[in-house]
Amino acid sequence: MTARRSTLALAAATAMAMAASITPAVPAARDLLALPVEAAPPDDAPLDSTLDDQTELAMTVYNSDLALIRDRRKVRLGKGAFDLRFQDIAATVNPATVHFRSLTETGRVKVLEQNYEYDLLEPDKLLRKYVGRDVTLVLRAANGTTPEETVSARLLSYNGAPVWRIGDEIVTGLHADHMRFPQLPANLFARPTLIWTLQNTGTVLHQIEASYLATKLAWKADYVLTVGRDEAADIDGWVTLTNNSGTSFRNASLQLVAGELNRVRQMLGDMRAEADSCADAQMVDAAMAQEAFSDYHLYTLGRKTTINNRETKQVSMLGATGFPIRKRYVVDGRAFYYRNAQHPGSPVKDDVQVFYEWKNEERAGLGMPMPSGTVRVYQADSKGGVQCVGEDNIRHTPKDETLKVKIGHAFDVVAERKQTGFRKVGDSTYEIEVGVTLRNHEAVPVTVEVNEPIGGTWRMVRSSHRWTKTDAWASHFEVPVAVDVEAMLTYRVRVTY
Repeated sequence: MTARRSTLALAAATAMAMAASITPAVPAARDLLALPVEAAPPDDAPLDSTLDDQTELAMTVYNSDLALIRDRRKVRLGKGAFDLRFQDIAATVNPATVHFRSLTETGRVKVLEQNYEYDLLEPDKLLRKYVGRDVTLVLRAANGTTPEETVSARLLSYNGAPVWRIGDEIVTGLHADHMRFPQLPANLFARPTLIWTLQNTGTVLHQIEASYLATKLAWKADYVLTVGRDEAADIDGWVTLTNNSGTSFRNASLQLVAGELNRVRQMLGDMRAEADSCADAQMVDAAMAQEAFSDYHLYTLGRKTTINNRETKQVSMLGATGFPIRKRYVVDGRAFYYRNAQHPGSPVKDDVQVFYEWKNEERAGLGMPMPSGTVRVYQADSKGGVQCVGEDNIRHTPKDETLKVKIGHAFDVVAERKQTGFRKVGDSTYEIEVGVTLRNHEAVPVTVEVNEPIGGTWRMVRSSHRWTKTDAWASHFEVPVAVDVEAMLTYRVRVTY
C-alpha cells in the first residue's frame, strides 16, 4: 500500500501543470522503436511483400492530380487460399482501381478478397488501440532528480485525455515520461498496405504486378523564355512533379500524359494536391521523348528517376535557342460610348498591352507539343544581364501553332481615346466617330495594334489608317508610331441597331 501511495504522489506532482487543461499522453517515438520483437508468425500467418521484392516500378502521371502506378515484384506465394500483405504502396491509392495479376502463371492465381489498410501506426492511434488493455507507464519527477519509476496501468478510455486504472483507483491528468506497449496491435500498420486473399493453384515462385490509381501526384509544365536584344529567344521547358501521396517512388520509369482527362469525380474524389511540397527543386539533364497517344500526348523520360514523398522535382523536357520572336503592342477598345464621365471632354486612358509571340515549329528548333503551363519571360539588359519582365500561362499547344504570352503593360507607349462625333442619320441608325491618340517614348519606333469592338450592323465610313474586319463586331488597325511622335487614329462608322 505504501508503494502504491508513493506512485500516486509522484503522479500528482507531475500532473500539477494540468490544473488548467488536460493534455492527452502521447508515447515518445523512441519507445515505438524499442517495442519487443514478436515471435515468428505461424504457418497460416499472412505473407508479406515489401520494396525488397520489387523488380520494376513504372508511373504514368497525368496533369490532373492523378497517377497510374505499376508495381512488379518477385514473391513466394503459398498454396491454396492465403493472405498476402502488399506493402509500400501510395497512401492515396483508390482501392476500387487496383488490378492484380501473376505474370508467371496468368489465371492460376486469383484474388478472392481485397482489403486496404490505411490505419497507420502513430503514437495517438497506438494509444487508442490499447483502450481496455494494460500499458507500462514510466514516471519521472519534473525536476529530473528522482529516478524513474514504472507502473502498470489499464487504459479505461481515451476521449480527449486518457483515464487510467492504477491498482484500485481511477487516475486522470497523469503525465508519463513515456509508455511501453507489449506488442503492436494486429490492425495497425506501419505503412499503407493492400491485403489480398489469394487462391493459388500454380507454382510457389511468381512474378506479380499490381497496378492502381493514386491521387496527390501531379505534374505541370514550366517554361523559361529568354529574349535577347536582337529579338531572338531561347526557351527551356521543365516538368515540375509534385508527390504528396505519402510514399516515395524509387528508381521508377516515368511517363507523363498531357491533355484534359475526363474523370468520374464520384469514384476518384476531388482531392487536389496541396502546394506544401519541399522548397528545393532538383534540376537534372534528361531527354524527354514525345508521342501522340489516344487524344493526348505522352512524354517518356529516357531514364529512371526517384520521386520522394513531399518532394518537388524538376525534369528537363525541351529546349531551343535562337528562334525568332515578335513583340506586339496591343490596345483593346471598349464596348461602350467613349466619354470620360468624371471629366467631360477629357480623353480616356487605355492600357497598351505587351505580348511576345512565336511559332512552335521545327525549323525554329521547336516543334514538340507543349503542355499547358506557366511561361516566365526574361530579357537581356544593356549590361549583358537578364531581368524578369513578366509571366503568363499557355494552353496545350500542338506543333506548328502560334504561342502568345502577355508580359504586362507598356510604360513608355501611351494610348488615349475620345469619342469625337455622334449623329443620328436615320431610324435606329447612327454615325459614331472615334479618335485614338498614340504617343511613343521608347528608344525605337513601334507599331500599335488597335482592336475596336463595334456593335450592331455597321460599315466603315472612313478611317485614317488601313483596317481589317476581324469578325462581325470588331475591326483591327495597325498604327506605326515613331520615336517621340504622336500618331492619331480616327475612324467613323455607321451603325444600325
